[in-house]
Amino acid sequence: MNVPPSTPVVLALDFGGTKTALTVADQHGTRLRDLTVETAAEHGAQAGLKRAVGAARILLDGREPVAVGVSTIGIPGTDGVALAPNIPGWEDLALGRELALEFPESQLRLATDVKAAARYECDAGALKDCDPGLYVNLGTGLAVAIVAGGTVLTGRHGASGEIGYNLRAPADVGLVSGDRIPLEDVVSGKALSQAAQAQGSTELAGHIGEFIDELAFHLVNLTIAVDPERIVVGGGMVRSWEALHDRLRHALDAAVPYPPQLVPAAHPYDAPLLGALALAVEAARTGT
Repeated sequence: MNVPPSTPVVLALDFGGTKTALTVADQHGTRLRDLTVETAAEHGAQAGLKRAVGAARILLDGREPVAVGVSTIGIPGTDGVALAPNIPGWEDLALGRELALEFPESQLRLATDVKAAARYECDAGALKDCDPGLYVNLGTGLAVAIVAGGTVLTGRHGASGEIGYNLRAPADVGLVSGDRIPLEDVVSGKALSQAAQAQGSTELAGHIGEFIDELAFHLVNLTIAVDPERIVVGGGMVRSWEALHDRLRHALDAAVPYPPQLVPAAHPYDAPLLGALALAVEAARTGT
């Protein structure tokens, strides 16, 4: 799209385990240009960031954005991104400082990808007017976000909803993470991809069933604890929604006292990017 050089723009980036999605929009959030690049996690954090910034420069075409909104795997902080093992070195990357150096004239906002997605779905998607609601991300990793009173709960350390660290069995009680297998290592897009490479089609079909059943076990328990009006599912695995829905629906109906609605996200594949864009638009509007 041809945009006059004088038009103020904002930039949004969504750093995922396998890809980084970017969009440039006007200050009202109308998307003007999009681009997706491979994260190339095997090359490390700095290489992934450099690739993303290069892609952003292509989209910006010489402009400096008024604001930059960022969603990322893990929990972005001052000195690094906590709980982000899928990209080597990402936990030690001072993402905010690095991006502030790249875009010194821009307002900068950062958020965890799943929470950014949940906020967008709450404001303008499938969680709108749901109280409380659950957003479940089934992508490269596994996490959820809890929405209550129109607010996405962050938790004391920003780690609310990081169910990828859940214990899987009573035998896990008391074991540190290095001595047990956390849930995300067996229930995530990354885990399923690894299983597909190692197993034949017959074995894989059985593995997928076990995968969904273990997901259902944790989702049922979380649903009992939260009592949500609706569960919204986003992420790349929504492409297999029919298989996911039937088994999850059965598990919820069988065990939850008040079974909630279960639906795909309004924007199942790009809600984190749209959440990052909403952050950028808000920063541009408020100037803080």
